[in-house]
Amino acid sequence: QVQLVESGGGLVQPGGSLRLSCAASGFTFSSTTMSWYRQAPGKERELVAVITSVGGRTNYADSVKGRFTISRDNAENTLYLQMNRLKAEDTAVYYCKADGGIFVSWGQGTPVTVSS
Repeated sequence: QVQLVESGGGLVQPGGSLRLSCAASGFTFSSTTMSWYRQAPGKERELVAVITSVGGRTNYADSVKGRFTISRDNAENTLYLQMNRLKAEDTAVYYCKADGGIFVSWGQGTPVTVSS
């Protein structure tokens, strides 16, 4: 059974940092493209960052380039999102997504609030 469990969200002041984690199980993590998405109140879910299985190539939304870093630990079956210089507009529920080609799975989300 595919399972994705996010953690690390919370309340942070503007300019602060958070690191999100996504623990994966039930599939071959190292062979799966992984992504972070977010959904702000009243808005559609949007792609934040993606990391491929082979080569670990990354891509980012323009709004987070230079501030966020996606990474993966294939030995620990864990996906990360390091978020620096956070802004109020980064406030959202953050979801990790596994895209295995023949399956797609989402985590339950972890909320991030950026506010003073």
